[in-house]
Amino acid sequence: MHNVVKDYYGNVLTGSEDLQTNACCTDDDLSPRVKSILSNIHDEVMARYYGCGLVTPELLTGCNVLDLGCGAGRDCYAIAQMVGEQGSVTGVDMTDEQLAVADKHVEFHREKFGYQQPNTRFLKGYIEKLDELNISDNSMDVVISNCVINLSPDKHAVLKEVFRILKAGGEIYFSDVYADKRVPAHLKDDPLLYGECLSGALYWNDFENLAKAVGFIEPRLVSSRVITVDNDELAQKLGDIRFTSATYRLFKAQELETSAQDYGQQVTYLGTIEEHECKWHFDENTAFSKGQTVSVSGNTWRTLKQSRFAKHFEFSGNFDKHQGLFDVKQHEFDFEITKAEQSSGCCAPAPTAKSSCC
Repeated sequence: MHNVVKDYYGNVLTGSEDLQTNACCTDDDLSPRVKSILSNIHDEVMARYYGCGLVTPELLTGCNVLDLGCGAGRDCYAIAQMVGEQGSVTGVDMTDEQLAVADKHVEFHREKFGYQQPNTRFLKGYIEKLDELNISDNSMDVVISNCVINLSPDKHAVLKEVFRILKAGGEIYFSDVYADKRVPAHLKDDPLLYGECLSGALYWNDFENLAKAVGFIEPRLVSSRVITVDNDELAQKLGDIRFTSATYRLFKAQELETSAQDYGQQVTYLGTIEEHECKWHFDENTAFSKGQTVSVSGNTWRTLKQSRFAKHFEFSGNFDKHQGLFDVKQHEFDFEITKAEQSSGCCAPAPTAKSSCC
């Protein structure tokens, strides 16, 4: 399957118009700030972009970031502007044609960004084998990935390696494709279905169990978006299997429990996360408004306190008194219809963060 993916993304695709589904989508919903950032990226790098939205977690200044499946480097060069000169971005990909484009423009972007030294590097290798690339334990603040993990034949190895290289309190924030049921083995052998990010997709529940098994105890769904298959031949092959493009955040946090428990703890958001001064959506079911004290589970309390978001909150409570299960809403995956876009004016009810798309 590695060779199938290399050929599909190195030779078959020439642009997003060659894709057969909307598993990948355009940048229509990006903020003006992100569009400005993308305008600084070299035209050749942008031309090797296959229609994927940009995965942009909050608070990246000064972070060391790893991009799994970086392709020609578009997302790396965008994130390089967000982390600043004191941060770094490492891109990993296995496709020679893509990496050649990424490497070619390192110096162009250093000058464009006004940095003394490049803060971006690209490594050839497999996302299942980051240890072979000498990426050290506990060395990355954030890992991002955009519709790539589904292309891996060994997703357990990918997540295990990500957990190894993340610093304590770090996170992987990524978009990918998931199915509403397990994809039959014979469909996984179809190169077009696999290259289109469909037949390699995990059943969403299998993914969550896999994430928990490697140490990401509480996977947090940020958003999801239905995927449509406009090619009749592909749709017929897939039958009744439905797909969603979902964004997750997984934290390397310590002492989390397998289910959310209530200890009477509370947090107060200070309103100091840039571009989220009024309200910050942590995940699909968890949002914090400035100055409002809210009850949280022990897992959420510990995750926030160990993460780069800690200084943006006031924490109260301890673990002295257990009060039973914390009331947590069930995940809601979008497998049927696209959710209506909501108004996001400052200090108005903000929408759940949109999927960055795949």
